[in-house]
Amino acid sequence: PFPALPIVLFSWSLDAKSSAQNSTMGKAGKGTGSFGKRRNKSHSSCPRCGRRSLHLQKGVCSACGYPAARTRRYNWGYKAIRRKTTGTGRMRYMRHLPRRFKNGFREGTQAVSKKASGSD
Repeated sequence: PFPALPIVLFSWSLDAKSSAQNSTMGKAGKGTGSFGKRRNKSHSSCPRCGRRSLHLQKGVCSACGYPAARTRRYNWGYKAIRRKTTGTGRMRYMRHLPRRFKNGFREGTQAVSKKASGSD
């Protein structure tokens, strides 16, 4: 009732020279042989953080999360938070706040000359 199925025998050889090893680029792994094929860029420079982390197809930065309004940060990366936190940059506004707070945030006044109020 059923046709006879052919019997197929497989022979596995454990030769040291396989076809993948004989190629000019080496084995098809992640190592030396595959570095010659790497010529496409998936990330570009980010306009917010300046790192080369902006994914070109997604349009999202993997370092700071641009274009999201909030900066990307996770508590499991506490050393990364330390590198990017307040005080690691110029602080063009905040570096003057302690002195302005000490003087009561005064504006538009002239400082009193100490020479005129000195003794004879």
